Amino acid sequence: MFKAEDYGRPITEKLSETLRRNSTKNDFANIAASSGISFSTIRDVVYRTNSLTHSNSKAIVELIQISFDNSLARQLIAECDKQYLNTFLPR
Repeated sequence: MFKAEDYGRPITEKLSETLRRNSTKNDFANIAASSGISFSTIRDVVYRTNSLTHSNSKAIVELIQISFDNSLARQLIAECDKQYLNTFLPR
């Protein structure tokens, strides 16, 4: 997923913003528990205060998948909310 030139530097601002928008502290904690990468390392990579490495990238890849799933879930919830709220609007 990541290229050789991605390692040793912070993740992109776009990826950082997207991960922050679509993940929670609980997601960080769950990934830390399952990956063996510390919560603080995951947080620091996401907030761009720590560089991406081969070892912490496995946690970031997992966070990308979770963030993708979370964004899909939010999209479905938003669609249902729009339909529901539309029933209250004058026609």
